[in-house]
Amino acid sequence: MPLPGHTRSSYQRDHLLQTPDTFVRAPLPGMSGATAIVHAAPAMGAKFAQYTVELEPGGSFETTSSQTFLYVIEGGIATGAEKLGPAGFLYLPPGCASVVSAESPARVAVIEKPYSALASPAPALRCGTERDIDPSPLLDDDAIEVRKLIPDCSEFDFAVNSMTFAPGAQLPMIEIHVMEHGLLMLEGEGVYRLGERWYNVMAGDFIWMAPYCPQWFGALGRRPAKYLIYKDWNRHPMKS
Repeated sequence: MPLPGHTRSSYQRDHLLQTPDTFVRAPLPGMSGATAIVHAAPAMGAKFAQYTVELEPGGSFETTSSQTFLYVIEGGIATGAEKLGPAGFLYLPPGCASVVSAESPARVAVIEKPYSALASPAPALRCGTERDIDPSPLLDDDAIEVRKLIPDCSEFDFAVNSMTFAPGAQLPMIEIHVMEHGLLMLEGEGVYRLGERWYNVMAGDFIWMAPYCPQWFGALGRRPAKYLIYKDWNRHPMKS
């Protein structure tokens, strides 16, 4: 049992590790029979918002007019004509607000970001299931599988991938870059370097990484580690 007042959570200038023992649940406007755990938001300097919605049977919530990405962690949801089960995902274009509902208990990861437009049209609605996407190795390393849930094309100004690490697999380098990340651990455990600090992480944890935060991950334990990761990209660094 952890000592009173102790936690693995840590909030630093360039990163956040938020562990389930520190989650605060509160409904957002438009929620009924649902509550939210807000992980990242402009209040911390992020240029996107990420939160987990927990829905009771019959619960619902409303997305905003910002472009929105939904990933079902547990249970099932429906929005419009689309129905999603575990590992199902949905991209809603800017201006395409929707009501999301659940017939049974469900947990949904939600990512929202103001759209940075190019001359090309905004992306269209996209719906799918993670298991239907073929994995690709990271830099030819078959021990790390990457599934791109958002197409790799310039209409999209952010990406969402799932990454699965075989036991003992690790990123091939310490990364330092202009993109920021929101990362939700889905399975397994490992160790994350964030800035000059090292953290043990496990399923249920959330990590925010600011631009230029040094970062590295290695999987620990006897089962694969998997996370869902967001990044902003495909736009010039001078364009906010």
